[in-house]
Amino acid sequence: MKKYRFFGSFLSAQEKWLNKMASQGYRLVRTEKLIYEFEECQPNEFQYYVEFIGEKSKEHAEEYKRFLEDEMGYRVMYKNINLNYSVGKVRYRPWAEKGGRIATNSSTFNRELFIVEKKKDEKPFELHTSYDDMISYYKILQKPWLTMAIVFGILGIAMHSVLFGAFAAVTLIPAIMYQISAAKIKREAITKESE
Repeated sequence: MKKYRFFGSFLSAQEKWLNKMASQGYRLVRTEKLIYEFEECQPNEFQYYVEFIGEKSKEHAEEYKRFLEDEMGYRVMYKNINLNYSVGKVRYRPWAEKGGRIATNSSTFNRELFIVEKKKDEKPFELHTSYDDMISYYKILQKPWLTMAIVFGILGIAMHSVLFGAFAAVTLIPAIMYQISAAKIKREAITKESE
């Protein structure tokens, strides 16, 4: 069965939808830009986690994928976060790690997400288990949005453009949400340490 969807940067919405499909007895077997292909399975046999890896270099992404598959026993598929249908694209990501700042078709361009599949069992499905790891992940999720907000803000001021100012405000919202999430995790960590 094929489903056509585009979630963009809404990782949690994509994850919830994939888990809903799994609860109805459909296992994800293949993805493309807009296509999710499923096969029938037992309801609730699998569960999914959507992981942003757009900041990683090609080598680190492949290394992380091997770790998840070989060491953790998960199945991992790449997924795009943007809709880009041209060939030969290059994207500069100033917020990414060294080696991941220039993304091309042969590296992580249109491969910014992992869809991680786990056979459902009694163990929790968490890729980020320590407080420091969770805070670090929220900071990684925040960086692209913050970068866009800054760029749009500068353009808005330089060009006296309300439109760019509006874009800056809109892209600042997810950056603030991820900052709040990181702060919440940090408070939980401090509370746990004081107990």
